[in-house]
Amino acid sequence: MRWKGRERSQNVEDRRGISPAAAIGGGGIGVLVIILIGALFGVRPDQLLGLLNQAQQGQVVQPGQAAPGKDDDTREFIEVVLRDTEKVWDKIFRQHVDGAYPAPTLVLFDSDSVESGCGRAPAAAGPFYCPADQKIYINPIFFVELERRHRAPGEFARAYVIAHEVAHHVQRVLGLDDPVNRTRQRGNERETNRMSVRLELQADYLAGVWAHHAHRFDNILEPGDIDAAINAAQQIGDDVLMKQSTGMVIPERYTHGTAAQRARWFKRGFQTGDFLGCKQLFEMAYEDL
Repeated sequence: MRWKGRERSQNVEDRRGISPAAAIGGGGIGVLVIILIGALFGVRPDQLLGLLNQAQQGQVVQPGQAAPGKDDDTREFIEVVLRDTEKVWDKIFRQHVDGAYPAPTLVLFDSDSVESGCGRAPAAAGPFYCPADQKIYINPIFFVELERRHRAPGEFARAYVIAHEVAHHVQRVLGLDDPVNRTRQRGNERETNRMSVRLELQADYLAGVWAHHAHRFDNILEPGDIDAAINAAQQIGDDVLMKQSTGMVIPERYTHGTAAQRARWFKRGFQTGDFLGCKQLFEMAYEDL
């Protein structure tokens, strides 16, 4: 994937090096007061938290340095991919939706857990999107797990993961997840799982749509990139993960789709680039997915 030196998103909140408690103002009332004062002067809360954290570690932040966190290859890669999603979805929203695309924030963290608007989540759960605060949470160690444990190497495999979580944000903004939420409220586990599979496959499809347009706009793909993304989609299919963890496959418990389904819908999104085609997932019979 061609990403080095390209335009980067400004919507990344780097919490690496910050404990979950500190990230939500765990330093007490004094931290909250400082954040409120900073807000009056237009200073972002994540920047203040980074300054406080570095001050506690005896570090001095020079003007122009990134804070919090550190400006390394991991951060650059994620910011470049996130910026690509912003450009693609902004264009698609302007073509098909009445209004500009409200980009999400992506939170980088390196602790064992992270505080989000959806509560505290363990890093072991992997990347996730929280609709309550419209943020994406990623511990970069997952990318190592993706390559080693899930046998899905490659930069574009990582880009696919980011694009999939961004797709969940697109779904939330457009209300595409409303049918799933209504089904969940009725308490029918079997139907909720089936609707969840549709939602996840739709996110895979939208990730493919993003890849189609990102390459058309900026020529980002190199040989083998799409194969790497398809392999990643397959390796995190419900059937593959269940087989690895328990040795058994129970279709009634699928929540994300099989390896074949995930690969098929990502590939279809990439081949067509048709944003409106995502709706067909909720129009088809479940058995035909």
